[in-house]
Amino acid sequence: MKTTIDQVSNHVGKEVTIGAWLSNKRSSGKIAFLQLRDGTGFIQGVVVKAEVSEDTFQAAKSLTQETSLYVTGTVAEDTRSPFGYELQVHSLEVIHEAVDFPITPKEHGTEFLMDHRHLWLRSKKQHAIMKIRNEIIRATYNYFNESGYVKIDPPILTGSAAEGTTELFHTQYFEEEAYLSQSGQLYMEAAAMAFGKVFSFGPTFRAEKSKTRRHLIEFWMIEPEMAFMDHEESLQVQEQYVSYIVQSVLDNCKLELNTLDRDLTKLEAIKAPFPRITYDDAIKLLKEKGFEDIEWGEDFGAPHETAIAESFEKPVFITHYPAAIKAFYMKPDPERPEVVLCADLIAPEGYGEVIGGSQRIDDLELMEQRYKEHNLTGDAYQWYLELRKYGSVPHAGFGLGLERTVAWISGVEHVRETIPFPRLLNRLYP
Repeated sequence: MKTTIDQVSNHVGKEVTIGAWLSNKRSSGKIAFLQLRDGTGFIQGVVVKAEVSEDTFQAAKSLTQETSLYVTGTVAEDTRSPFGYELQVHSLEVIHEAVDFPITPKEHGTEFLMDHRHLWLRSKKQHAIMKIRNEIIRATYNYFNESGYVKIDPPILTGSAAEGTTELFHTQYFEEEAYLSQSGQLYMEAAAMAFGKVFSFGPTFRAEKSKTRRHLIEFWMIEPEMAFMDHEESLQVQEQYVSYIVQSVLDNCKLELNTLDRDLTKLEAIKAPFPRITYDDAIKLLKEKGFEDIEWGEDFGAPHETAIAESFEKPVFITHYPAAIKAFYMKPDPERPEVVLCADLIAPEGYGEVIGGSQRIDDLELMEQRYKEHNLTGDAYQWYLELRKYGSVPHAGFGLGLERTVAWISGVEHVRETIPFPRLLNRLYP
């Protein structure tokens, strides 16, 4: 019977055939241990000389790394294996012999591994990270579909920017100027006025010349937008959603988390509600922690976010930032107009901001004023203004950066390992 590694638990004691690649091997005079992978998982194949033909045993001993083959054997439980099963090999058939695979079990430098990203993805650690990424995506769709949201796909090519044009990739769109999208948010607001509760999931681009472990040039965003919802209600959605995806990873990716040596107790603590701290109190906290130069009105950098997060075991919301350092569409606090009804969600353990969100301005006159202040008087934004003209309602939304979230949940230091083919300041290959 032909099967896959992730299904062997259904075939204990039975003979199966698996199409696989050899990730590694070791052998002695009487036994060969084959580390096999097939894309669904990893399993050890055990070839005992006394139990197979001489040709099969010699073939097993001569296999090279990443050779593809069909392996036939009996599935057996193995309590010593993290996976819990092994394959007692009867025979094997080489499909294609790999020669001089460049990524060997020895240590390699980061740049070498990034140059060979198309092959590095085959390794056990990278496989685990991608499986966790996939689980977060699956859980995201489940959460929003079960909560009555409609998925809407905003355009990637736009004639305007969500938050200014300084970090946009410019392109020519026939006779017009165009940009790669920084965010689908403005379009999601339009969709929310049509469908009530919506979310998008797609690539976004930032022409930001940053080399930090938290930044990518191309990354993926989950961006929900909700009509008839205020700032407080949006915060509740955010903490429920994040709690949901963390729990889904804990439930369905235990093997992958263990492969990455992730401290599960850190993730098990991630349950709503999350603590909150205002920007004002965050400034005070930072000064107490030795950041004496930080002043009210300045934005927070990575060291500031990390210092704030250290005071909490869960993700923490920083709310009510100064209006001057936030986007033009954020609604001012009616009781204190110099700050806006917004929040950044800061992940624990130094992973920084994973969500930015706010209640949006719903008043036409105030939005027209914002347009003037931000020099957004061109035709490109006319449609966005009209959302406040025809049946405006209170609404709020947020954006979650997938790669930072994957890095945090999986415990990976750098976001370049959390996307299949990262685009970095100095990298467009492979």
